[in-house]
Amino acid sequence: MGHIQDRWYRTRTDPETGKPVLDSNGKPVREKTELYGKGNRYRVRYVNPDGQERARTYPDRQLAVAKAFLHKVETDIRQGSYLDPNAGKVIFREFAEKWLASRTFDESTRENMEFRFKLHVYPYFGDRELRDVKPSLIREWGRALQKKGLAETYRRTIFANVSGVFTAAIDDELINKNPCNAGSVIKPRGEYPKVIPWTEERVHAVRAALGERYQVLVNLGAGCGLRQGEVFGLSPDDVDEESGVIRVERQIKIVRSRMVLGLPKHRKKREVPLPASVLKAIKEHRKCFPPLQVALPWEEPTGKPITVELLVYTREHKQLYRHSFNHYVWKPALRSAGIVAPSRAEGFHALRHFYASVLLDGGENIRALAEYLGHADPAFTLRTYTHLMPSSSERTRKAVDQVFDGKAPA
Repeated sequence: MGHIQDRWYRTRTDPETGKPVLDSNGKPVREKTELYGKGNRYRVRYVNPDGQERARTYPDRQLAVAKAFLHKVETDIRQGSYLDPNAGKVIFREFAEKWLASRTFDESTRENMEFRFKLHVYPYFGDRELRDVKPSLIREWGRALQKKGLAETYRRTIFANVSGVFTAAIDDELINKNPCNAGSVIKPRGEYPKVIPWTEERVHAVRAALGERYQVLVNLGAGCGLRQGEVFGLSPDDVDEESGVIRVERQIKIVRSRMVLGLPKHRKKREVPLPASVLKAIKEHRKCFPPLQVALPWEEPTGKPITVELLVYTREHKQLYRHSFNHYVWKPALRSAGIVAPSRAEGFHALRHFYASVLLDGGENIRALAEYLGHADPAFTLRTYTHLMPSSSERTRKAVDQVFDGKAPA
């Protein structure tokens, strides 16, 4: 059991007998100690579940607060929910860096998260102890990000990253509450704008503007739903004409400013149906541009080099570099196709949106579409593309009309 020590007063003892001196009412007489008026008055002492003595001090006139703390500690110890008050002294930056290093996502994701923390988190409370980051500080930080003009979807991502750090700290028994989950903290919602798929005319216009060397990219993006990095990393060996599928097994991505080969997003390989029109485009492309062998590190710049035959490559016989391609090839093609001021919505990803819209319009189900797109969760696919699905009321009318049109009794 714990106890509370009054550092300013002690019981007077009889120097001859060593027994407490009592007043006329039979109560012990109190006298000032040499610490009277110096520092905090009350010291709470207790033994934690590991058998170690712990203490916390409180100033004068806070005896009730000290008693409440001792009562809570003893209750937590009995219930098995005790948390050492000193555990949260870990610096946020130190813990966050260890948390990032321990995560199993790919290196490009890790690099992006490190960038967000350095730019938008550490300057605000990176040097504070975990236990000192309160909901009020999270609210102030959130407001500061808003005032910087960051998009709400971006702020939502940063907020989720920070919340993940505090959740991990709770799991490690360093703190007992996540300040990001406090009722007074309003989380950025960041609803993504509805996808507006390109028209067929725009897809064909962009494809024509790209030129012969890169036209097949549009077929693979709009006809198979491949991501840009997956198209860049596609090998002719991944095209299975007999089975009628494309095996998406790798991508080219940028890690620490260097190009590497790696697994597709979410580390999820998949097979995508191969339409005859896409197969034809691939064959025509190969007649003009034979596959090119390249060797790149696997997953990270220091990874083991992997040699792969690439379907599409540059005029200099090099693998495609995302930033250069977007700036010198993709955007000029968009302008030639009539898109005067290309925005992020007109990036290569627009081809995947077109692919999704075509499949949904054709009656494909969400689970199959999620599998073809390589989404980790069909629920994400549904949230992204639900507005493109034919309305249930229209389907109902068509279904009933098919039953009764021309079949009414004479």
